[in-house]
Amino acid sequence: MTDAKLPGLEERFAEIKGVRMRYFVGGEGPPLILVHGLGGAAANWTELVPLLMRRHRLLVPDLPGHGGSAALPAVAGLEPFADRVALVAEREGMLPAAVVGHSLGGMVVLRMALRRPNDIPAVVLAAAAGLSVGNIVGRNLLSVFSTVRPGRLAGRYRALVSRSPLLRRFVFGFVSVADPVGLTDGAVEGFLAAHLLHTDVDSAWQALRADDPREELEAVRCPVLVLWGAEDSQLPLDDAFEYTRRLRARLRVIPGCGHLLIGERPDACDHAIEEFLGGCCFERHHLRT
Repeated sequence: MTDAKLPGLEERFAEIKGVRMRYFVGGEGPPLILVHGLGGAAANWTELVPLLMRRHRLLVPDLPGHGGSAALPAVAGLEPFADRVALVAEREGMLPAAVVGHSLGGMVVLRMALRRPNDIPAVVLAAAAGLSVGNIVGRNLLSVFSTVRPGRLAGRYRALVSRSPLLRRFVFGFVSVADPVGLTDGAVEGFLAAHLLHTDVDSAWQALRADDPREELEAVRCPVLVLWGAEDSQLPLDDAFEYTRRLRARLRVIPGCGHLLIGERPDACDHAIEEFLGGCCFERHHLRT
């Protein structure tokens, strides 16, 4: 097995503006789009998907250059990533839709909200990148990892990683998983398997590195939830406070987890997302009446 799938969702492919996109779709209810982070893939959501699909029709893409999606022919910012996710959703008849973005995916869904305000009624930023990634240490560290790609090695030996508490701490401790040993085997598979398929992670990193969203955040008009792990040392809690302030957003900090909160505490993430989206629906109904 060279790739992790998402049980309960159908794997599909589509040619979107010259890029072959892989995505997963399934479930019933209001549409919800999940966008993974840098070096990740749709399978990163393997722990949350069974919870969210009880109430939503889900769309979970691999970003260009990640997982089973082809690389972009050229990259000038994060807009091409956002546009292709939106066009996949449009193809599936799933707009308007709330969006959830993890890490780099947070920046992608913000771009979607800015470019398609009528199609994105709510945004959830789960440990969103884009702010502290601009410091020199963060840039250099991610540049090295984008080039060396240690995740490919970890992905090749993920079964061994899953069985070894020591290897779990070595592989996942770096990216700030509060309790690597506590990850399920499914979460380990979901975070590591797709590394063997990536074709162009560096372009996404370069686009993220060049993107500073601060001046544009006030233009985001839809409700936003900022969701953060209390022990995230990759993207500090100060980033969560800044996003919350600039976006006039709600903030939920989840204890006992780090940067990979979507796999560490899927139950808490599910509860926070559903409570937020339920509140958004109530507010829209109240405004109409």
